[in-house]
Amino acid sequence: MHEWHHDVAKQLAGSRLSRVGQMRWRSVGGGSINRAYECVLDGRRYFVKCNEASRLGMFEAEAEGLRELGSKGPLRVPSVHALGHNGIHAWIVLEWLEKGTANEAVSARFGEQLACLHGVTASAFGWGRDNTIGSTPQPNAWMSSWHEFWAKRRLGFQIELCRKNGLEAIYEKGQELLELLPLIFSGHEPAPSLLHGDLWGGNWFCDRRGQPVIFDPAVYYGDREADLAMTELFGGFSRTFYQAYAQTWPLDEGYAVRKHVYNLYHILNHANLFGGGYVQQARAMMERLVAECR
Repeated sequence: MHEWHHDVAKQLAGSRLSRVGQMRWRSVGGGSINRAYECVLDGRRYFVKCNEASRLGMFEAEAEGLRELGSKGPLRVPSVHALGHNGIHAWIVLEWLEKGTANEAVSARFGEQLACLHGVTASAFGWGRDNTIGSTPQPNAWMSSWHEFWAKRRLGFQIELCRKNGLEAIYEKGQELLELLPLIFSGHEPAPSLLHGDLWGGNWFCDRRGQPVIFDPAVYYGDREADLAMTELFGGFSRTFYQAYAQTWPLDEGYAVRKHVYNLYHILNHANLFGGGYVQQARAMMERLVAECR
């Protein structure tokens, strides 16, 4: 048993922890960024994610994002029980939720509730703090213009990372695309909606009560289409989900083009993190978008 396990248990249980026998840990799948565990303490189960102490800010932003989503929207999120570090490791302790079986009724409920979440708005685009998209920093300083926010805080930020990572061809094509964004976004003035920010199929499930649960957010206020676009990027969402969303809040004209601009952000992030085929995919997406504008 690792020393930091005791630190987490002490934080959760305080004086109730009298012996190690009251605590049980089991490694579980938790993605490629953090180590993840099931912790059972005094008969209560928790989901614990751990990383280096320098990653505490990432967990703090995750906790704030979960609270933002949980306090303002209808979708269920895991409760945050603890955050901490011991100088070597950092951790976040979340509510343990049991998975149920998703069906068409759950998908419809998810679509409706996501549309309601997007109905929560702010007066500008961004968020009160920066966070991460995967393990990449995601800047969220407020801006009044959505088009400028996407160009500077999202695509422009990732394109500059490409330059720093030696992906010069991506950087050059990216500069060309950034100049065309005003044309792509022409006439589109979305409200600053509360977004999950990283809504792929692996960041939601259905609980035992049939309630959709979302987690691992990269929260900010932006165009709701950015969330919808990512649901299409890697799959995992049914036709019923999209129908229920559209019945609650129909999408605006031009989404079929803009969704590729929004998903390019995530492909660029993957190119910067993992390289390989994502570099070619990002280049192809940019070339297609530029060609459509010419």
